[in-house]
Amino acid sequence: MENLFVCVMGMGVTFFGLTCLIGLITLLGKFPGSKPVEVPQQVAPAAPAGIPNRQELIAAVSAALAEELGTDVTAIRILSFRKVS
Repeated sequence: MENLFVCVMGMGVTFFGLTCLIGLITLLGKFPGSKPVEVPQQVAPAAPAGIPNRQELIAAVSAALAEELGTDVTAIRILSFRKVS
């Protein structure tokens, strides 16, 4: 009987607390707050003119790919290379 009382009291207190929270949040939502915060406009990044060391970049990518695949770099042939947005 004592365990049942503790269980019911725990659930009752939790239910009452959550109901009070819902009421408080609803009540605070009715009051006009300060003016909304304006989010600054994000400036789009400038497109790069080109990759200055393209051969070095391709060599690094193929070396990393060969390491991941567990093969030699000479076994890899890159046909195209482009940036994926």
